[in-house]
Amino acid sequence: MVLADQGSGAEIMYPDLFKGLKLRPEDLACYDSPLIGFDGKIVFPKGQIRLPVQAGSEIMEVNFIMVDAYSPYTAIVARPWLYAIEAVSFTLHLKVKYLSRDQVEELVGSQSMARQCLVAAIRH
Repeated sequence: MVLADQGSGAEIMYPDLFKGLKLRPEDLACYDSPLIGFDGKIVFPKGQIRLPVQAGSEIMEVNFIMVDAYSPYTAIVARPWLYAIEAVSFTLHLKVKYLSRDQVEELVGSQSMARQCLVAAIRH
């Protein structure tokens, strides 16, 4: 469950994805700039890691900032990633469209999954 957030300026990775990829703390590079979470609280990152991300047929290296905080999402991809693949995000329709090899590709989200994430975030 990845959130494509046009309002964020950094790609974020949460503990579930970090553990799921079998990454270790020593895999992280130093990143010491604090972030402000959605709840307005300051979050201190554990580090940064560069990983390949595949969207459709496109693979791109992305710098993720690893934070040890609760999120119903496993990661957030933000403006840098959206700009890099020259994507257009349609939040109302939960779609991201981008040009790849002379054709338009589309990533489609799930309305029910988006609702579940919202409810989980509110309950937390």
